[in-house]
Amino acid sequence: MAQVKPQIVFDPWNDPEAKPLIECRSITKRFGDFTAIDNINLNIYEKEFFALLGPSGCGKTTLMRMLAGFETPTEGKITIDGQDVAQVPPNKRAVNMMFQSYALFPHLSVWENIAFGLKREHAPKDRIEERVAEMLRLTRLEKFARRKPHQISGGQRQRVALARSLAKAPKLLLLDEPLGALDKKLRQDTQFELMDIQERTGTTFVIVTHDQEEAMTVASRVAVMDAGEIMQIATPADIYEQPNSVYVADFIGDVNIIEGNASPMAGGPEGAINIAYAEGQDPVQAVATTPVAEGEKVFYAIRPEKITVSHQPDPDRANHAFGKIIDIAYLGNISTYRVQLASGKLISATMTNSRRLTRRAFTWEDEVWLSWTRTAGVVLTK
Repeated sequence: MAQVKPQIVFDPWNDPEAKPLIECRSITKRFGDFTAIDNINLNIYEKEFFALLGPSGCGKTTLMRMLAGFETPTEGKITIDGQDVAQVPPNKRAVNMMFQSYALFPHLSVWENIAFGLKREHAPKDRIEERVAEMLRLTRLEKFARRKPHQISGGQRQRVALARSLAKAPKLLLLDEPLGALDKKLRQDTQFELMDIQERTGTTFVIVTHDQEEAMTVASRVAVMDAGEIMQIATPADIYEQPNSVYVADFIGDVNIIEGNASPMAGGPEGAINIAYAEGQDPVQAVATTPVAEGEKVFYAIRPEKITVSHQPDPDRANHAFGKIIDIAYLGNISTYRVQLASGKLISATMTNSRRLTRRAFTWEDEVWLSWTRTAGVVLTK
């Protein structure tokens, strides 16, 4: 019988003995009267691919610039590999930064661009040649070594910038919206290339992005930011399935938010509650992970793909709602149905198009039943 290899789980943040590579302690950054970063505490571990995710103006780039040394915290302390970096200039830190614009030298070849930082440090010639050759292999650019940046594609220029950033073997690589200039298909392909390169080099990557899909694809953990604060830090799966607030649930992916008043379910399993949200509508049956008081206002977040659409209520699911289809979005692999309940509430449900579409099972104005399980959604109190 073949031996099954044990699965290696990378989660140093769950190991109390693990020492973070980066520690941010009570970091605040003010520009005059404006607070860009408000009392942030953050640990990032060696070999982690960490994402700072949030809308424009949330403070994610300011935080990255403080890690790079281009900005100084107004209050608090940042350590990298145990060293307080407050007085360490950017060029003396074991950190490199890859900019959204790539900032390649147009008059230098791909080879010369990658070698630039090593030459500035007066590295031995044989060391430069060896390291550049290694970076060209890593990023699959050997054939383009003598070309200038304008002679290669956008995706290839992105890889040149990455190779140049990694050439000096930094402990930490900061990536500021690195894929923003690429088209969608190339961006998706490059996300997997980034993950592969990060894994092979073992370098700690911190990426700043406003693209949820990008953060969820590449990162080992995601920090969702808003107005200078970190709202939640968790793995992509936990951010999506177990958001800690309405803000995080609503920011990541599509979600239905049902606001109502909770009451414990008599005779139900532990944590089971009913959520009354509209007159004449059956209450939502849910499971709360934290105690909820009688009549307490709660928010029930459920993803569209957790809800089924059918002509009859599904007897195997605890929750049912009757309504009329008012919108359909056909996206090839999935169809999203917007269903209006009798109360006027709009609910989105997503169904996989597992068979080739010749005739729709449901169409506009159809009356349908929505069904979902008791544990399909998350009960939030903030």
